[in-house]
Amino acid sequence: MVQLYTCTMNLAIDLFIETETMEPKVVNRTLDDDIQANGKGVNVSLILKKLNIDSTAIGFSGGFTGRYIEEFLDQKEIATEFIPIAENTRINVFTQVNQEQTEYKLVNKGPKIPREKINELLKRIEKIEAGSYLCVSGSLPQGISEMILVEISQIAHKNKVNLVLDSSYMSVMDCLVYQPYLLKPNEEELAKWFGKKDIPLEESPTYLKRLIHKGAQRVLLSFGGKGCFYADKDRIIYGNAPTGKVVNTACAGDSLLGTFISGLLMNEALDKTLKHSIAAGSSTAFRKGLTDFSDIKELEKQIQIQTIEGKS
Repeated sequence: MVQLYTCTMNLAIDLFIETETMEPKVVNRTLDDDIQANGKGVNVSLILKKLNIDSTAIGFSGGFTGRYIEEFLDQKEIATEFIPIAENTRINVFTQVNQEQTEYKLVNKGPKIPREKINELLKRIEKIEAGSYLCVSGSLPQGISEMILVEISQIAHKNKVNLVLDSSYMSVMDCLVYQPYLLKPNEEELAKWFGKKDIPLEESPTYLKRLIHKGAQRVLLSFGGKGCFYADKDRIIYGNAPTGKVVNTACAGDSLLGTFISGLLMNEALDKTLKHSIAAGSSTAFRKGLTDFSDIKELEKQIQIQTIEGKS
C-alpha cells in the first residue's frame, strides 16, 4: 500500500462569517458562522479521506488552536505527526458580505518556528519511504525561509519520494531541477514565476511547457472560474469551470488538488480525472465547507475536456 503524506507548515483555524453588510465603526451582526480546521495540506488530507484514501498529516502545531486541529483530524481518522511548537497555530477570518456580493480574506502570518523544530521536520521527511507521495502545500510561518522548499525537493529526489508542490514562492522554480512529481500553481503564481503581470488563458500552454522543460513532471494549473489545465511531457489538456454562486474560494484549489492526486493514484484516465477534479473544486467554491461530492455528477455535465496538444 502506497504511503501518502501532506505537509502543512502553517496550519490554521479558519473562521467563516456571512453577513448582509459590512460597515465601519458599528457592530456588524452576522447571519452565519463556521469554524474549520484548515491549512492547504490538511484540506488535501480531508479530500483524500472522502475519497477513501488514507494519508498522514505532518507540519507544525501549537497551542489550543493546534490541539483543535489535531483532535478534528483524529475524529476524521486521519493520522497526524505534527511537530509541537510553543506558539499558537494561527486563526484566519473569511467574511462573505452578501450586499456587496464579495468576500474579505484576513490571513495571519502564523507562529515563529525555531530552527531546531525546522530540523526536526526535515529529519521526519528524510524518513519517508521511497515510492511514497509527499504533498507540500501553502504558506510558510515566521522563521522559515522559502528555500526550505528546495531542501525538501532535494530530499525527495534523493530518496525517490513523489513530491507534490502547491506553493506560491519563487523558490518553486529552484525546485524544478529535482523533478517534482506535480506542481499546482494558479494563474497569478504562474505569472509571478515568469515575471509577468498576468498570463492570458490562451498563452498558458507556452508556460506550462516551459515548466515541464525545466523539470516538473506534471503541472495542474488552476484558472479559477475560467477552468484548469493539466500538462505533462506528452500532452496538455484543458477543462472549463462550471457555473454557480461562489460562496468560498479558500479551499477550492485544495479540493481540486486532492481529487486530482486521488485520480493519479487510482490510475484513472487523465481526462476523467481532470473533469472530476474541476467539479470537486467548484463544488467547494459553491458551499461554506469542503465538498461532500454529492453534486459532482451534475457539475461534470457542464465541463468539457479539450486536448490542446499531444495525446488525449
